Amino acid sequence: MSTSQPKATKVLPISGFPEYLPSERIVEQRFLDVIRETFELHGFSSVETRSIEPIERLSSQGEDADKEIYAVSRLAGGSDDDARWGLHFDMTVPFARYVLENAGKLSFPFRRYQIQKAWRGERPQEGRYREFTQADIDVVDVGDLSSHFEAEMPLVIADVFSKFPVGDFVIQVNDRKIPNGFYQGIGITDVIGTLRIVDKLDKIGPEKVKAMLLEAGATDAQADQCLALAEIRSTDLGFVEQVRALGVQHPLLEEGLESLTNVIRTGMAHAPGKLVADLRIARGLDYYTGTVYETQFVGHESWGSFCSGGRYDALASDGRTTYPGVGISIGVTRILGLLIGRGLVTASRSTPAAVLVALKDDESRDDAVAVATALRRRGIACEVAPSAAKFGKQIRYAERRGIPYVWFPGATESGHEVKDIRTGTQVAASADTWAPPADDLVPTVTRAEQG
Repeated sequence: MSTSQPKATKVLPISGFPEYLPSERIVEQRFLDVIRETFELHGFSSVETRSIEPIERLSSQGEDADKEIYAVSRLAGGSDDDARWGLHFDMTVPFARYVLENAGKLSFPFRRYQIQKAWRGERPQEGRYREFTQADIDVVDVGDLSSHFEAEMPLVIADVFSKFPVGDFVIQVNDRKIPNGFYQGIGITDVIGTLRIVDKLDKIGPEKVKAMLLEAGATDAQADQCLALAEIRSTDLGFVEQVRALGVQHPLLEEGLESLTNVIRTGMAHAPGKLVADLRIARGLDYYTGTVYETQFVGHESWGSFCSGGRYDALASDGRTTYPGVGISIGVTRILGLLIGRGLVTASRSTPAAVLVALKDDESRDDAVAVATALRRRGIACEVAPSAAKFGKQIRYAERRGIPYVWFPGATESGHEVKDIRTGTQVAASADTWAPPADDLVPTVTRAEQG
């Protein structure tokens, strides 16, 4: 009989699949709580879809989509022929399928939110992962969708980010009808191709963009007009006159200006200073048809957009009925990866527990559990000390975990006492009435001071 021991395998992280420490997980959970609560305050209903979709459905969403799909086989030893499904790389594809399958059971316009993980086989780097959490909202209707929903979307996002310590942010808004109508108005026929080139402005600059436009067949005057449109940015309704000053006319352009005016006007009234009309924003060239959104953190523009979306007139179709919609997606893991990774946000402690119930000796554990039970019934998270060590050692245990209070059962003849170990204040207390201040009841997440 062999007595050899199995060889130890070195444990290594898998790149692009983040795992948080407990204090970091608290930050993530608080952010998810804010997102969920805010979405529900705005009347969105929660749905959750399956993690896998047929490969052919996923790969139909763009020319490079199949390169990013994680295929799923039924068995680890299965052949490539078994990999008929893939993990979804966003929420839009499964949601479109969900609408089609459940259209007869849904009430339209349907307001939905979805917070789930997605998987994308791209090269991992700071802020970009292979497994990540997204939080999406969409409003979908049958046949036609009122344009006022396009103005509502950024208000929800402004509400979310105003409640979580991400710092100052700006939601950049454009309407795809504006560049589409403008390009047609100056005689450009390849609208999508022109959008793709202009979309590179932030990466390569105006000189190289102009060279690419000329190479694509635009005249010098047309290229200059395209660049002039893309430079327009306004926190109020001044963008309308700036566009008209360029002397271009087209019905689609007028539709876009009217639509964007409604969005910015709504933002000025209900989220002042958070929305900006930015006419270089293009995104989603293959399917967005109206308003488009991108969100950036002020001072961290190099990080790119963390929250984006737009209007699409054909989210899903069964051949007879079309379901238009508008939506925005928050890149939860992307945001937190940078905020946590660069120390910009922090949790006040690494445990939900606000109280550590100390042990005088091993025989007193039942009494300590009774105190903990009474506190928990009143919504106060706590834990019982792991061992009856000296009180100083138990206090140091609480300090390491960030637990602000230590409870001493039967500390005096008159009863219990609780100590704020940060200040040293120790007072008499009853498990039936005592409560910590609101700021200590649950861990708090704060933005680190920036020097």
